Amino acid sequence: MMSNKRIQELELVMEFEKVEECFKEVSSWIENVGKKRLKETINLDDSLEMLLQAQKQFKEFDLVASEYCKRGQEALKKMNQWEDFSFVDVHSYRVKLQAYEDQLEEFCTQLDETRHRVCETVRLYEFFDKVRQGICFTEEGVKS
Repeated sequence: MMSNKRIQELELVMEFEKVEECFKEVSSWIENVGKKRLKETINLDDSLEMLLQAQKQFKEFDLVASEYCKRGQEALKKMNQWEDFSFVDVHSYRVKLQAYEDQLEEFCTQLDETRHRVCETVRLYEFFDKVRQGICFTEEGVKS
């Protein structure tokens, strides 16, 4: 039985190493690209035209970022089997896994919030643009 447990533990460690490679890639992208791009979208431009351009750029980034989030989440699912084991020796791996999970969750939440904020800002600017056009049209009608 001890031998079987040790084999299972070694298999999990080998699986973790494969998953850790994926997490390192995702984590590196989040730190070096993702977070920087999210910070760039904090200050959105004041014109509808510039805002629509920023939204287009964000959508392109969002596709890539969502793919990294998906890859990280799939890797986490692979490691759900660790919950069934209570090996003392895998504790350090669980700590690393939790750190990756926390980083991924934080980034994905920030991505969702930014996506929502950009969309709502564009909708608001489009509304104000329509109101402005309506006021201009009404003013022209009054002048005639």
